[in-house]
Amino acid sequence: MITSIGLENVVVAETDLSLVDGQKGQLVYRNYWARDLALEHSFEEVAHLLWYGHLPSADELAVLKEKLAGEREIPFHIKSIIDAIPENADMMSVLRTAVSALGTPDHGWPPTMEQVISLTAKMPTIIAYRYNRLQNKEPKAPRADLGHTANYLFMLKGKEASEAQVRALDAYLILTQEHGLNASTFTGRVVASTRSDLVSSITAAIGALKGPLHGGAPSEVTDMLEAIGTKENAEPWLRAALEKGERLMGFGHRVYKTMDPRAVALSKVASSVAQDDPWLDLATHVEKVALKLLEEYKPGRGLNTNVEFYAAAVMRSIGLEAELFTPSFAVSRTVGWSAHILEAANNRLIRPQSIYTGTIPAE
Repeated sequence: MITSIGLENVVVAETDLSLVDGQKGQLVYRNYWARDLALEHSFEEVAHLLWYGHLPSADELAVLKEKLAGEREIPFHIKSIIDAIPENADMMSVLRTAVSALGTPDHGWPPTMEQVISLTAKMPTIIAYRYNRLQNKEPKAPRADLGHTANYLFMLKGKEASEAQVRALDAYLILTQEHGLNASTFTGRVVASTRSDLVSSITAAIGALKGPLHGGAPSEVTDMLEAIGTKENAEPWLRAALEKGERLMGFGHRVYKTMDPRAVALSKVASSVAQDDPWLDLATHVEKVALKLLEEYKPGRGLNTNVEFYAAAVMRSIGLEAELFTPSFAVSRTVGWSAHILEAANNRLIRPQSIYTGTIPAE
């Protein structure tokens, strides 16, 4: 029996949803470069691609937008559950609990596209409702006249975001919709392989994303940039961190051994979002210094900028607090999770083996 701790390099499924090539730094969604989709299309268009297998026509896009807009409101009992959760509970725990409570007898097997659209539409509303309640503000009702991303920002901030802000967040949400069999997607597929319902599978995926090794990096990038503070402090701070053996957040990736293609696309978006933004200026400078020092201290390791670095830069520049970073990741990844669950609906039960390392009792 071959052992691979952490299932490293073990193939457990076939999919036509995405290709993640870490050696070449490539990310493909159903025959399209993800970077091009992020720069040229909307959240809804790319969701349609992943769910239905093709980019939508104008009529198909209009139908999907209407369906998403019509499913955004969350039921009264979900609001009551959110209100009952202690204020010190983190946002991902709230999201996990609220999503789980959406399950009803109607959510049987197999999952349906109607269920997928309904759940995807409600994720931003859950987050925005909780966020505003914690801010002692009256939560804004979702608006059917706004797109998925624009409505999310409206519900969070209580006013319409600028076109540049919507476009920036849209690009981030597109680039994180899908990424192969990452930990949360695999978790969702494992649950779905038991023929459990969609809500259970997504709830499990949220639990996996909640872990700091998977979904927490953008907020840690923000912590690092805030600790550095100024461009002049970048090199001494980063050098001291590397000499202590600490990891530089936002650099290196489990899969990508060259530049993360999502970071390339987001860096272009970031430059268009906030011209003359001091935060973005600091982030760009820190990236240059960090890459230089990583090559000095860890030559040949392929530690390049990853998507979390520019995700932090973009989301901070459009006014999203760190507590919203991972939940916003869940808003986008719900599309990929559900696409995998639909794809795996009739697949074999996932049941790997383990090697027993204990002793055998006497007969």
